[in-house]
Amino acid sequence: MALPGPVNRYLLLMAQEHLEFRLPEIKSLLSLFGGQFTNSQETYGKSPFWILSIPSEDIARNLMKRTVCAKSIFELWGHGKSPEELYSSLRNYPVEKMVPFLHSDSTYKIKIHTFNKTLTQEEKIKRIDALEFLPFEGKVNLKKPQHIFSILEDYGLDPNCIPENPHNIYFGRWIADGQRELIESYSVKKRHFIGNTSMDAGLSFIMANHGKVKENDIVFDPFVGTGGLLIASAHFGAYVYGTDIDYNTVHGLGKASRKNQKWRGPDENIRANLRQYGLEKYYLDVLVSDASKPSWRKGTYFDAIITDPPYGIRESTRRTGSQKEIPKGIEKCPESHVPVSLSYHLSDMFFDLLNFAAETLVLGGRLVYWLPVYTPEYTEEMVPWHPCLKLISNCEQKLSGRTSRRLITMEKVKGFENRDQYSHLLSDHFLPYQGHNSFREKYFSGVTKRIAKEEKSSQE
Repeated sequence: MALPGPVNRYLLLMAQEHLEFRLPEIKSLLSLFGGQFTNSQETYGKSPFWILSIPSEDIARNLMKRTVCAKSIFELWGHGKSPEELYSSLRNYPVEKMVPFLHSDSTYKIKIHTFNKTLTQEEKIKRIDALEFLPFEGKVNLKKPQHIFSILEDYGLDPNCIPENPHNIYFGRWIADGQRELIESYSVKKRHFIGNTSMDAGLSFIMANHGKVKENDIVFDPFVGTGGLLIASAHFGAYVYGTDIDYNTVHGLGKASRKNQKWRGPDENIRANLRQYGLEKYYLDVLVSDASKPSWRKGTYFDAIITDPPYGIRESTRRTGSQKEIPKGIEKCPESHVPVSLSYHLSDMFFDLLNFAAETLVLGGRLVYWLPVYTPEYTEEMVPWHPCLKLISNCEQKLSGRTSRRLITMEKVKGFENRDQYSHLLSDHFLPYQGHNSFREKYFSGVTKRIAKEEKSSQE
């Protein structure tokens, strides 16, 4: 009976930002490309070095074509807590897996990467020379090598207490880099059309990855704003569609959000943003519409719903309606009537959103949205719930000392039935989250207190 072959182990070098978002992104992308993240795989919390088991190099490359949370991936040949442990690990690595990259016709170079410490050139050369026992037969080429190998040393996370020796040392063959450059190339600072709440480019791509957006998907944003989330999905080949209650934003009219610009220009709109990045062919449409009263006929249309609802801080939470009570039995307004804008409680907004997702997502489709919370009162029970949707991940981003927003990712796991529409009223989650209807007041209460404290300290 043949023994199973060695597991393909890879080393991920992670970026040190948005730490809570990294694991859900990697899990979602592995799932998208046919891999699987198991609990037995080692993750190092806040550490930038993660060891993963991935079925094939193709999946590893596909992962890196999408991730903005990881910098690079390496085929792991050896690791240890000391140089001696590393060399012993390398000697145990199967020679037949090394040979294709070390033969005499190949060119290579070895790089040194240290985290939380800087090495001198002399120290780097010493570490490279110590690897002479490996069966390298090719020629060194520092400019355009066929193969790149790396020694990666981890000196911990505390810049005020850097150890003499590394906690962990890794050696591996470089496979691919991640998509970190997208954060700069899609920066909001360079974007044609922006608003007060345009989503940071890096977070937009993270949301698309959490939503497992892929080519030819249809992605919808019911609170589209200036379309930043559509851009990220379109970059990955999805067709994008959105709605917003604000007529001026949808049509690119009114006052500009950019400094030193009073009014929006004639071609400042969402379509122009997609055109700027060569993505206009993925633009379906954007409509002026009220998210609380979706005008869709019943059906499953969307592969993903990715959105950033307004919290009432820089953008108001609004829905259409009449300030006068509508008598019972009257369901429609006269055609000449233009409904006014009413406040829209956060709890109502999120449960409407979950119901809409449950009705219109395909099975396996994902809903990704931001949930604002007042941190002193937050508990996990406050995250809105729906019987058709399974919670996949819940990541926090701090907004201030007492407020944050949580990126919630949910997946549709069962078909929608009419009785599911009001099931949230029976949920233990409904009443706790209603307390967050006063999120705006709590947010500005904290801001007012901070300003008063700063003014007091400046006068002393």
